[in-house]
Amino acid sequence: MFTIRVETHFHASHRLTLPDGSTEPAHDHDWLVTADVSSDKLDQMGLVMNFQKLRAMIDETVSDFDHTALETIDYFQRNNSSAENVAKYIYERLQSKLPKGVKLRNVRVVEEPGCSATFGE
Repeated sequence: MFTIRVETHFHASHRLTLPDGSTEPAHDHDWLVTADVSSDKLDQMGLVMNFQKLRAMIDETVSDFDHTALETIDYFQRNNSSAENVAKYIYERLQSKLPKGVKLRNVRVVEEPGCSATFGE
């Protein structure tokens, strides 16, 4: 099994809704997104897939996030904008964009250094 990893980032604010229904104050993060994709076989160029194409797919997936409040995105109006849910959102949208034979292993979101969440199946 061959695995490659690509990183990208975006800047966005969020505010979590607490169990009592109140919300924490809005605050900004420089979010780092990492995606790992794998394949049993390499393509005719000897690649799992092109790094730039994978990064472009991730960048397109998070393009609506950059310099915004995550709660303005429809998905996060229904789901708390936690790092866990951000990772799941990106995973679910990126998975369908990958070429045949390439499997998305996981998406990791770093909210701040030392604090991250990973979603994978």
